[in-house]
Amino acid sequence: MHAPGLMQLLLILVVVVVLFGGRGKLSGIMTDFAQGIKGFKKGLEDEPKAPSDAPRLNDEKTIDASVNKDKTQA
Repeated sequence: MHAPGLMQLLLILVVVVVLFGGRGKLSGIMTDFAQGIKGFKKGLEDEPKAPSDAPRLNDEKTIDASVNKDKTQA
């Protein structure tokens, strides 16, 4: 049996730091990840709705007009 090399020791050190290090605890990472997914899903649900067919109120900024799309006119 031989001793672990430098790369194996570095890999073990990175895993230990991620799992047991201060802010980098696995539970904290997974909590942040879950909150990100929830925020993404909420953002997808908040897409703008299709405009309703309800009549618009006439106010000073509303222009009521009808457009004829007749191709015979030049």
